[in-house]
Amino acid sequence: MLLRLPGVYPPQEDTWLLAEALAAENLGPGSRVLDICTGAGALSLRAASAGAGSVTAVDISRRALATTWINARLRRLSIRVVYGDLTSPVRDQRFDVVVSNPPYVPAHDDVLPTRGIERAWDAGVDGRMLLDRICVQAPGVLAASGILLIAQSALSGVEKTQAMLEEQGLSVEIVARAEIPFGRVLSARAALFEARGLIAVGQRTEEIVVLRAVRSHVEVNT
Repeated sequence: MLLRLPGVYPPQEDTWLLAEALAAENLGPGSRVLDICTGAGALSLRAASAGAGSVTAVDISRRALATTWINARLRRLSIRVVYGDLTSPVRDQRFDVVVSNPPYVPAHDDVLPTRGIERAWDAGVDGRMLLDRICVQAPGVLAASGILLIAQSALSGVEKTQAMLEEQGLSVEIVARAEIPFGRVLSARAALFEARGLIAVGQRTEEIVVLRAVRSHVEVNT
């Protein structure tokens, strides 16, 4: 059970699907893990409890960072919390594993909320305002042979995520899938999604996928 300050989104099925994929990685004492959009800190906690050498949690919500810090303290786990926008505060560092469960729900417009719990899910008309930036930025903080794990809805264009990461030189595969019922937010937008052709009429489930992208370390002979 995670403590959660008001306004911090609780972990959902996508979080736990991503946490299982994270736990399958080799998180030994020498591994460095970055959790982008940490929220309540569930993924950072999973990495730290699995034995990662260092865990850094980044979020643009100060309440989310406070929640992560408190949850880590309660479990006597070491997690560094950093305020900032995606990889900006750590762009000069390198990580063996980068994990992210960013906002990815298609919204009515491209105006991202600047406060409130809606920041945890609203991601522009196509749901990709954060995903696209992560696809571009995250490879830059990966160590040689580093791994990126990212969760998203099929409503937000899985193929585009895969293509963008491959353009960055990463090898990409889908390592987990789950079909889950619409929650409150998606149910309220079902008619909007139907009108945009994102779902079939009457559809009230979405597919969540976890993509695993790997930077291959290539030795160059000179």
